[in-house]
Amino acid sequence: MAVLKFLDLFESRTKKSKALWEEAKKSLPGGVSGSAAYLAPYPVYIDKAVGGKIVDVDGNEYIDLLLGGFPNILGHSAQPIMEAVKKQLERGTTPILFQETGIKLAQKMQLHMPHLEMVRFCNTGSEATMFAIRAARAWTKKDKVAKPEGGYSGQHDYFLLSGISGRTAGTGDRPIPIADCAGIPQF
Repeated sequence: MAVLKFLDLFESRTKKSKALWEEAKKSLPGGVSGSAAYLAPYPVYIDKAVGGKIVDVDGNEYIDLLLGGFPNILGHSAQPIMEAVKKQLERGTTPILFQETGIKLAQKMQLHMPHLEMVRFCNTGSEATMFAIRAARAWTKKDKVAKPEGGYSGQHDYFLLSGISGRTAGTGDRPIPIADCAGIPQF
């Protein structure tokens, strides 16, 4: 009964999100651009995010415990970040050639983490873990990789096994990975 009450309350407070979801399903699988954004019975659509809070299109405010999957450690729209982004936008958006600021950032990272011999910047965490797997396989000359059960490590096939779904077969001490969605090959 409590679940039904919660669902009724949810639906009464998120009517605009439900309408957007109905519209979005016509263009986006599940009405969102990635499975992490889908929440049953339908996703909540965000109007704005500031600091550690998000506000949905219905005006409901939430504490954002994920902070964009954790890259927003200073919170959403943190002033130093906004100023740095604005400064960079004035110098260009997404040039494929590298800029001096990238060199300075890599050097600063190495200053704070001396064990970093080299730095590779990536567009997404999925891309970063894909590069890490490739580098590990090249270095070890082995094809298999280890992955913690139940953790999220990106949207590529190698890591969409027993990830955010938390589903496994086997026993607790010998789990057998299960694909998080259709289309994932058995490795």
